[in-house]
Amino acid sequence: MATSSSIVSVFVISPDVHSERRFDLHTTISQLKDKLELITGIPSGNQRIEVFRNEDDTQPIALLDSDTRPLGYYSVISGQVLKVQDIDPSTTLTGQFTDVSQVEKFELTRDEYERRTDTVKSYIEKHKMGRFAPKADAPVAPTVEDIAVQLPVGSRCEVVADNGVTKYRGVIRFVGETEFGNKTGIWIGVEYDEAYGKNDGSVEGKRYFTCPPSRGAFVRPKRVTVGDFPPEELNLDDDEEL
Repeated sequence: MATSSSIVSVFVISPDVHSERRFDLHTTISQLKDKLELITGIPSGNQRIEVFRNEDDTQPIALLDSDTRPLGYYSVISGQVLKVQDIDPSTTLTGQFTDVSQVEKFELTRDEYERRTDTVKSYIEKHKMGRFAPKADAPVAPTVEDIAVQLPVGSRCEVVADNGVTKYRGVIRFVGETEFGNKTGIWIGVEYDEAYGKNDGSVEGKRYFTCPPSRGAFVRPKRVTVGDFPPEELNLDDDEEL
């Protein structure tokens, strides 16, 4: 009866097989060949079995050349590789299942493929899948009127700065398109409570609204939030007041 200490797990490799198998070290080489015939399809009489330390080794460490000796005689251990060669492949089918050079290729021109109705392409086109699926309607860009409803002129607001953290408060003074910024998209003109801006409501000689210098700025709608944002108090101490 085989014990766990007499069982080895090795990799069996042949022209058509690559698998991990367990064998009893007391198994004779003749019995091993009978087992390997069922695994590799190579008749036991045609087998040449070499032992390698691993799959990358090019030099075998043993040749299982005596049918009467047990596998353990060759000091086979788990993790090693048994490479099974067919010494007379002309009498067997060894390697023919993996040799694609012997397979006649079926080729179609692009036009012939397009005309066929049994292809993957024709299937997904018929069922409107993948790139043939109906295109979703592109979202309609909001108009100036739409934005003006959401961000009315005269509303108190809070603007998120370029760094995404700092917020400035002020009043919306302008909603619409401009001559700057490649003349694309809608801009919100804001009069800040403090001198955080870059202009006085005019840019490049064109006035959009009027406010004190350095209190005006133009930002995209997504950075503006309308709400109850009263002017921030500076909370200066008595000796810091001007």
